[in-house]
Amino acid sequence: MRDFSLPPLVATLSTGGLADSVYEVAERDPELVQLSRRGGEPDGEEWVPVTAAEFRDEVMGLAKGLLAGGVRFGERIAVMSRTRYEWTLFCYAVWSIGATVVPVYPTSSADQVRWILSNAQVTAIVVEHEDHAMTVGAACDGLPLRSIWQLDADCVGRLTAVGRDIPDAEVDWYRRAVEPRSVATIAYTSGTTGPHHRGCVITHANLAAECDTLYAGWKEIIAEPGEQPSILEFLPLSHIYGLMVQVACMRGGVRLGHQPDLAPAALLPALASFRPTYVFAVPYVFEKIFHKARRAAEEAGRGPLFDKAVETAVRHAEEVERREKGAGHGPGPVLRAAHAVFDRLVYGRLRAVLGGRVRNATSGGSTLDRELGLFFAGAGITIHDGYGLTETTAAVTSQPPGRPRFGTVGRPLPGCAVHIAPDGEIWVGGDVVFAGYHGDPERTRAVLRDGWFATGDVGHLDDDGFLVITGRKKDIIVTSGGKSVSPQLLEERLRRHPLISQCLVVGDNRPYVAALITLDAEASEHWHQLRGRQLSRATGATVDKELHAEIRRAVSMANSAVSRAESIRAFRIVPTEFSLAAGLMTPSLKLRRGAIANAYAAEIEELYAS
Repeated sequence: MRDFSLPPLVATLSTGGLADSVYEVAERDPELVQLSRRGGEPDGEEWVPVTAAEFRDEVMGLAKGLLAGGVRFGERIAVMSRTRYEWTLFCYAVWSIGATVVPVYPTSSADQVRWILSNAQVTAIVVEHEDHAMTVGAACDGLPLRSIWQLDADCVGRLTAVGRDIPDAEVDWYRRAVEPRSVATIAYTSGTTGPHHRGCVITHANLAAECDTLYAGWKEIIAEPGEQPSILEFLPLSHIYGLMVQVACMRGGVRLGHQPDLAPAALLPALASFRPTYVFAVPYVFEKIFHKARRAAEEAGRGPLFDKAVETAVRHAEEVERREKGAGHGPGPVLRAAHAVFDRLVYGRLRAVLGGRVRNATSGGSTLDRELGLFFAGAGITIHDGYGLTETTAAVTSQPPGRPRFGTVGRPLPGCAVHIAPDGEIWVGGDVVFAGYHGDPERTRAVLRDGWFATGDVGHLDDDGFLVITGRKKDIIVTSGGKSVSPQLLEERLRRHPLISQCLVVGDNRPYVAALITLDAEASEHWHQLRGRQLSRATGATVDKELHAEIRRAVSMANSAVSRAESIRAFRIVPTEFSLAAGLMTPSLKLRRGAIANAYAAEIEELYAS
């Protein structure tokens, strides 16, 4: 199959913009708890409810402050902050006066900040703290930047105070001038390659089409009957995926909370206290939850029990999947009985990690491993894997509600279409496709072709219209022997091993395929403790022969899925994980392949030295 599409589920936005929903919900249901914000300590367990009317009043007050501060219709206002309540507040205040939000990732360097502010012609920026202000200060020389507002210096309170005398009607006048085709955000791509990020022009209509379609089609699985849906936003709001989740919650009346830190030590307690009904995440989060559960079981002497529970969950989910496809009768009585036992002993504990109420979730950013998806489904949490890019306003495909096909990224969203070009490249169409790259008509023409967006990803459609991603065109490795290798499969299989955190497969114009591998720090320490040894922080794992042999076995297992010519012949364990701070990962936690290759050029050369 080369083409698949589904009819629209919602009407195209015909008037107004995204900020309207804040005022409409407050008018219709003022006491609805629209958000919850942290009370007391930043990482405390108390969540204070914010009603729709209270949030509207805060947005209105801040919008008047922005007008008093000189912001006008159509100007571009940047936000450089971690995910927090004030990010959402500023976003809707900016939209309320017809200005455009320009997200800036909080760990961006001065050069990256300068490029974005210059390219988007930003006139004011919101930063989280003094370090961000200093970064912007080092970047803004010669730019038309009038104001820097700092969240930790109570810029919200100050702006609200200076705008107090401006009548509400002035904000309403600006808000009513916003049209669906008005630019809501210039969202910069994650920049896995290339010297600069590209600014994707996303309209109010793009985001409305995305969010309204997802809410209409998936609202039945966001919460159990009788529960108010609630989502803890821990994805970066500076990334289109996180921004989409925010807008979907605000348009759908879903209670929204914010968690700035993605590290498991901070995220898991936040999930336990907030108790969401649904989770939007990336594969990294589900991988971390799974490996943490395995380590906890091993520390309690229940490792074999956990492994048996994993096997049972996968088999149970496979049988359910076969039944949905009309190829089987579902789990048999013996499997159902074993599954019920493990639900009490293992799966219930895993669900409690997410707060106890989550039964469905979405994974995006990169493809979720099929085995991991099957395990979570068997454990009572069905993960709906999806696919999208900044240029498609986040998701353009997703698993149908309640009918996932693991190992795929689902079917096109209603109102969207997928076309497979002759060379295997994935083209997509629909109301979610962006308006173009800001200030770059040449690149825009290169990717927008007769109504289709050429994604740069490679894949295929199965007979039922489910999309399978096999890699990126630019990531395909061609060895010196002429063999084409997509690194994705090998990297995914290696990350299944509990010790392995990340993997970068290399080999372009080389005689064979090799890999750089990083280890999960907690898993490595746990592995050593189980063997009664102390992990040497000074030397790390690279000189531990037994651990090296364990990783070699993982490489051999990964190689079993590919031909000899595609297999990894050499690997190197590098001492530290590839990080956002080092510029080696994107905001959506993808590897920056070019940056890693440059940073570890010497190590890669050593892989081919003999």
